[in-house]
Amino acid sequence: MRLVAAQPTSQKFELKDGDRVVLVGNSLFENDLQYGYLEMALSTRWPDRRVTFRNLGWTGDTVFGESRNYITNPPTPYELLLQQLTDAKPTLVFVAYGGIEAQAGEDGLPRFTEGLNKLLDKIAALGAKAVLLSPIPVLTVNALPNTAERNTMLTRYTTVVASTAAERGSRYVDIFNPIQQIADKATITENGIHLNEKGYYFLANIVLKALDLSEPPQDITISVSRKGSASSSTARLSASAPEGAVLGFELGQKTLPLPLPGRNSKSVDLKQVLKINGLEKGIYALSSNGTLMAVGTARSWAEGIALTQGPLMTQAMALQKTIIDKNLTFFHQYRPQNRTYIIGFRSYEQGRHARDLAELSIVITWLESQIALNRIPVAQVYELRRVER
Repeated sequence: MRLVAAQPTSQKFELKDGDRVVLVGNSLFENDLQYGYLEMALSTRWPDRRVTFRNLGWTGDTVFGESRNYITNPPTPYELLLQQLTDAKPTLVFVAYGGIEAQAGEDGLPRFTEGLNKLLDKIAALGAKAVLLSPIPVLTVNALPNTAERNTMLTRYTTVVASTAAERGSRYVDIFNPIQQIADKATITENGIHLNEKGYYFLANIVLKALDLSEPPQDITISVSRKGSASSSTARLSASAPEGAVLGFELGQKTLPLPLPGRNSKSVDLKQVLKINGLEKGIYALSSNGTLMAVGTARSWAEGIALTQGPLMTQAMALQKTIIDKNLTFFHQYRPQNRTYIIGFRSYEQGRHARDLAELSIVITWLESQIALNRIPVAQVYELRRVER
């Protein structure tokens, strides 16, 4: 009898203190190792909770773990997949399969359905909940000789993932259609098949929106009167402006922003806009803790200037780097290139290095402590000064 975890999808999604989140699937997850967007997007929504992440994505993988093959036998690839899941001790697993299996066409659907349910049974047996992600489409016309046919088949496999989630009461995230609807799809992909940095930025936001966790940057409007007073419904204004400044204020942001891909503010639409009305004619500079954030005329400030840099973005970028460092360290621990020689059937040659792999846990634990400390936004004071009349 198949195990079915009772997970009403009507419940609000949240990560709880002590949760261990595992990402398991194909290159959709593995390629995010170099960006860390998915982990950062999810973990920063609850910055004060102890939540850890393990990325078990493996390029070319299927629900049967077929790409996790080594010369070492046993374990078989599927046994290795289950072993890695078990070792991660998950409480929540994001599952992303179907992209590789779709190459088998219509005839492969029954086997994929059976394998997906079997894997979900294992996850349920571990006491973990599952969130199922759809495959992504082939994004450019010339990526494959049969791009249209492949996308038609990927749609069929997406339907299977969605229906399986519904049957089991698991949460489902459709990423196929939102990515398909992006106007300039060529800019979010490396080769029409794999997402690039910008693609993972958008993917993280798609997942947040699907889980009802999306927090679009809230525009800020401040009005300054000729008498020197100011008012705002979205910023906490200082009782008296810092010396030499027109005004000072705090934003009190609860979550860090996602670092912009390529640090290019023109490449995305999600930007926080600050409007300051009532300024006398001149040029004004906005700074925070000594960091220049934006410069504009009084008219430009009245129309609104997008904030795409500053201390909070610097903090977010540092956090993203730490997440990437942690994920790559874990990658080298659980998936060493010379696994066969260290812990496989030829371990008699270099098995002494197995201890080195185990000691990487110390580094991972330290990096996770830094992630926990630095994902809580540091309060920032903003100052606006007139630099030219």
